[in-house]
Amino acid sequence: MMDDLETIYSIADVDERVKVVVLTGAGRTFCAGADLEVGFSAASDLKRVVDERDSGGRVALAMYRCRKPTIAAMQGSAVGLGMTMTLPAAIRIGYEGGKYGFVFARRGITMESCSSFFLPRLIGYSSAMYLLSTGDTYPPHSPHFGHLFQETLPDAAQVLPRALELARNMVQNVSPLASYMNRCLMWRNPGSAEAAHLLDSAVLFHMFTARDQQEGVDAFMQKRKPNFQATVEDDAPPNFPWWYEIDTGRRPVAAFPPPRGKL
Repeated sequence: MMDDLETIYSIADVDERVKVVVLTGAGRTFCAGADLEVGFSAASDLKRVVDERDSGGRVALAMYRCRKPTIAAMQGSAVGLGMTMTLPAAIRIGYEGGKYGFVFARRGITMESCSSFFLPRLIGYSSAMYLLSTGDTYPPHSPHFGHLFQETLPDAAQVLPRALELARNMVQNVSPLASYMNRCLMWRNPGSAEAAHLLDSAVLFHMFTARDQQEGVDAFMQKRKPNFQATVEDDAPPNFPWWYEIDTGRRPVAAFPPPRGKL
């Protein structure tokens, strides 16, 4: 499943027909994490521990690197990997009757899926420390999660339709390029107010001249839905990417366009 998700995200990344990704689970549970009946094991053919790449981290990076935002429709409980794999998502919607948690220490293992990077940035170090230290599960509206769940709904059957409603709203009204640049400016921030000012200014100056800006203004003035056409390949700022990519040794890349009739 991890391999499949990596592949799917690499396709969504380059296929301009895809504007938003909605990720949900099947059945009553969003994701229960690792299969405890199988258990945990380390690969015996690796010569060095530093050569290992956890599968959850591969999926989190695929979601993080994807130009299209993800909405996680968490229609049921989620623990462990079920939580950490959603942290790079733009939006998380939970079910009020579900239980969610970072239970790693209760299973004798540590956090994964790049969650040591994402979680404290999303909810703060204090809340992240509490969740990881207790290793317990909580309802999605628990104050310990802060604003990790942007929305929680009383009926599990409402979660996916709400996620699709949000996705349609974004598809119809938001520039994919501007949305992606905004996420990059936050996640790939240079680390100081002065450096952020220099970066923001350069990116904004370019976006003022990009075709989606004119379309966005025209659509607003004409009281119609915009038809955004800008792409990363043709319309990204000249300083993009402004960060140095770290080679993790595995990054599936899809060709575009895909063969006719196949996606």
